[in-house]
Amino acid sequence: MWKGKDPLSIGSVPRQTFSTSQETSVRYRHVRFEAAIIVRSFLHDDDVLFSRPKAQKKLDVLRIFRSPPRRFSTSSQCAATVRTSEKGPILMERADEPEPLKVTFGGPAKYFTDAAPIGNGRLGAMVWGGVASELLQLNEDTLWTGTPGNYTDPRVPAVLADVRKLVDDGEYADATAAAVNLLGNLSEAYQLLGDLKLDFDYLHLTYAEETYSRELDLNTATVRVGYSVGNVQFSREYFSSYPDQVIVMKISASKSGYVSFTVSLDSQLQHHSYVEGSNQIIMEGSCPGKRIPPEVNDNDPKGIQFCSILDLKISDERGTISILEDKKLKVEGADWAILCLVAASSFDGPLTNPSESKRDPTADAVRALKSIRNLSYAELYAHHLSDYQNLFQRVSLKLRKSSSSPSAMGNASLVTGEPSSITDPCNKGNESGKITTADRIKSFANDEDPFLVELLFQFGRYLLISCSRPGTQVANLQGIWNKDVAPKWDSAPHMNINLEMNYWPCLPCNLAECQEALFDFLSSLSVNGSETAKVNYGARGWVVHHKTDIWAKSSPVSGDVVWAMWAMGGAWLCTHLWEHYKYTMDKMLDIKQEFLRNKAYPLLEGCALFLLDWLIEGPDGYLETNPSTSPEHSFIAPNGKPASVSYSTTMDMAIIKEVFSGVVAAAEVLGYTNSDLVNKVQKAQTRLRPIKIAMDGSIMEWALDFKDPDIHHRHLSHLFGLFPGHTITWELTPDLCTAAEKSLYKRGEDGPGWSTTWKIALWARLHSSEHAYRMVKRLITLVDPDHEVSFHGGLYSNLFAAHPPFQIDANFGFIAAVAELLVQSTVKDLYLLPALPRDKWGNGWVNGLKARGGVTVNIRWSDGDLNEVDVWSKDQISLHKLHYKGTSVTVDIASHRVYTFNGQLSLMKTCSL
Repeated sequence: MWKGKDPLSIGSVPRQTFSTSQETSVRYRHVRFEAAIIVRSFLHDDDVLFSRPKAQKKLDVLRIFRSPPRRFSTSSQCAATVRTSEKGPILMERADEPEPLKVTFGGPAKYFTDAAPIGNGRLGAMVWGGVASELLQLNEDTLWTGTPGNYTDPRVPAVLADVRKLVDDGEYADATAAAVNLLGNLSEAYQLLGDLKLDFDYLHLTYAEETYSRELDLNTATVRVGYSVGNVQFSREYFSSYPDQVIVMKISASKSGYVSFTVSLDSQLQHHSYVEGSNQIIMEGSCPGKRIPPEVNDNDPKGIQFCSILDLKISDERGTISILEDKKLKVEGADWAILCLVAASSFDGPLTNPSESKRDPTADAVRALKSIRNLSYAELYAHHLSDYQNLFQRVSLKLRKSSSSPSAMGNASLVTGEPSSITDPCNKGNESGKITTADRIKSFANDEDPFLVELLFQFGRYLLISCSRPGTQVANLQGIWNKDVAPKWDSAPHMNINLEMNYWPCLPCNLAECQEALFDFLSSLSVNGSETAKVNYGARGWVVHHKTDIWAKSSPVSGDVVWAMWAMGGAWLCTHLWEHYKYTMDKMLDIKQEFLRNKAYPLLEGCALFLLDWLIEGPDGYLETNPSTSPEHSFIAPNGKPASVSYSTTMDMAIIKEVFSGVVAAAEVLGYTNSDLVNKVQKAQTRLRPIKIAMDGSIMEWALDFKDPDIHHRHLSHLFGLFPGHTITWELTPDLCTAAEKSLYKRGEDGPGWSTTWKIALWARLHSSEHAYRMVKRLITLVDPDHEVSFHGGLYSNLFAAHPPFQIDANFGFIAAVAELLVQSTVKDLYLLPALPRDKWGNGWVNGLKARGGVTVNIRWSDGDLNEVDVWSKDQISLHKLHYKGTSVTVDIASHRVYTFNGQLSLMKTCSL
């Protein structure tokens, strides 16, 4: 127990709770000049800075809750109106002041996708925000079914020879049928940790609904719930701390002695829970050792073991804790309560069987709790904020309609500039009269509120920080947030688009550290993948297919050949390694390891070795892949039969070209250009089948111009070379860009969320802002959990993206695509506002985006035209060419200097960073 005074030092002072509509009105209210700069920071967080002098509190607020820097080139944009009144100088707050980056809700969650996510990369929770009964659905990222598997099959080589012969003979349907024998076993499934349940006393059944508020504050990575019962205000605050590896919850009331509740831990997994001492609940359990439950007499292997500990602290002056049923804790009459939850598992890497693990999850959880035992709530929160905001506040985005936009005046208030959905008195919002994020999504089709795009962009960055950190597992199909023991598609990493899309935004959106989990996972995949390559295919190097799990499964899963038989998963992931170097120009991932030489290049080398062996001589002189599929898409063979297996699909060739180019370029940096591998790769590059244009003018998806039975298919695999690849560009291959446009028209606009965001990025690469924006609108539609339509995409009320069901890849694809609308780059070229929807986001700025070549970029624009751009590099000296609307200028960028250009790309000034 914490001793002495309330560690929050909030005493009996009630914490003011504000609804979203109240906060909006505060933004435009006349405020005292001397308080204007700090009023917003105090709206919710006055209780964080306890027992400090008044002046120091102001300094701390500015330090902890500082807004991202904003720079403008015209005085009219940064001017604030000051007038005099009887009460002294009054500041009219600027119309360009940022709205709070908050996802808001009108009531407790009814569905999983109404709940608010928190996470620290490893520990996650979905906060439902119930009043009489609260639920936190808990996740720990190492909880999976199964044990390490054998990912080899010595029968495969004979089957492979038969399949290749059938393909060579043009018997594509028969080859597809035979390829079933190339497949392996099921992958394992991601699990949940359990539920933290809070049941409050009877008073909470009578709360005033109009006082309820629930929000996820993206700037602080904090969920807050507030409501009133009579004249008592109740507040809850939740966050998940990466530096301290703990989920923290604070419960308080405006009147002394009103905090009473019962708390328990539960799980759908095999478990038992018990009270330890007088203020801790321990839950210990295990994941299934087999994905499929064993038969009665079968020996069930030992699965991953886990432990979670909930530590409860209350005010010393008032309140009691008692034990119920040996597994629950009951709080009565307290002023406040702090709950800290830690968790650990026996998972000791993908190559270690849980039965052989030396990790003791209970002991690890106890140690984790002991490490924070002497930290106050304020200290925990300060650690959390410092860590999180160091990442989150690197990038800021402001989007506003231009004054010439046809909808700018019709959809905005003349006084405030707010969208009509917020200011129109005829817009009632939800039943409580508050405007929620769900209301914004519903009205977007009409008001096209740019702030919602900002919010969705920053929400994606929040999710990435919250589910992928150094030392964690990779972000899976649902990040880390899962409520089921049998989640859809196992919530497993899929490598034919989904896992890669999860990590698209890391580099451009200035979150490179979040990519480290992917590189660690790649190392494990390469170990298992080398055995699969050797035994199954008689090849060197390593291979991974379309789906994997925590055990780094490398062989194909069982199922349908159209999606399971695809040997390019590892190769696609390897393109992220070279992209990391191109963005950072840094050979060091950390001070202990040389990234390019010791991490990236060995993985690229192993991948290239496999690809060289996987490629076989074709009848017309090209090196071919056989068998080959275009992910999840079938064709009609010349004999009229459906098939999916052929040779050298366009995606295969595009990925191999990217990997080979990366190997050659990395070898040049490292001085390996004369190696035998590089020489073989360079020879192979000239013999890869080129991208071809079909009779209808579109990009051919297969090596032959097969009939496509589903032209609106969700996958866009044949356009990999356009994005995320680099082999289709307006500068070098204009004919292919025109064909890519035709392909996108054919595919249409329908599809799941991830397909929609991929299309945004593809249209951005084609510099088509109109079509890209149409897909933005297509994504921002509200999904009703009671009436989900598969493959239709959209957003849930908490901004989770929908397949449906919820899949996190589209959240990440969206932010990567928005970055592409604003900045595109090569190692030597920087393209400014290449696909900005000028009639929709005519005014705005973005700070902190990254570009290839180790460059950081700030851009400001108005009425659709570039105003200013800042470029700089912290550690590199580089030569870049800036491009904007046909104008180009070359700049020699010295390290630690900022170069500012105007809209005509004339250098205005330089200064030290």
